[in-house]
Amino acid sequence: MSEAIEILVDADACPVKAEIYRVAARHRVKVVMVSGGFLNIPIDPMIERVIAGEGFDAADDRIAERARPGTIVVTADVPLAARAVRAGAEAIGPSGRPFTEASVGMALATRNLMEDLRAMGETTRGPRPFSPRDRSQFLSALDAAIVRLKRKGFA
Repeated sequence: MSEAIEILVDADACPVKAEIYRVAARHRVKVVMVSGGFLNIPIDPMIERVIAGEGFDAADDRIAERARPGTIVVTADVPLAARAVRAGAEAIGPSGRPFTEASVGMALATRNLMEDLRAMGETTRGPRPFSPRDRSQFLSALDAAIVRLKRKGFA
């Protein structure tokens, strides 16, 4: 029997929760919503709530522990995406941007550069506003990731 596909969500600030539930239900895939504190989720046996606690990176650590081939990690957190990719998981940002071995290194470098510039007092722009196009791209990316994992033999 093949391993089940699981979607692990960095849920505290995730703007695409409804989309995740919809795509997961269509494919009959389990969703694990990981957050620092209580989070309302639909009552559904295929959706699990994990409260990681308030510690710094507690939710990220819980997600990274569960990441493996056959899981899809949904996060905007670049270091968490890097950990997921190293564990063999698929990683997708809420805008639909996939994190891969090739792209995650550059994303980490850019993040670190921006952090250093802010520490030196530079004014940097934050992320651009979340758009309907981002939502649409996310839906496509999540659906494609599930289909790709099913073709690899995950259930």
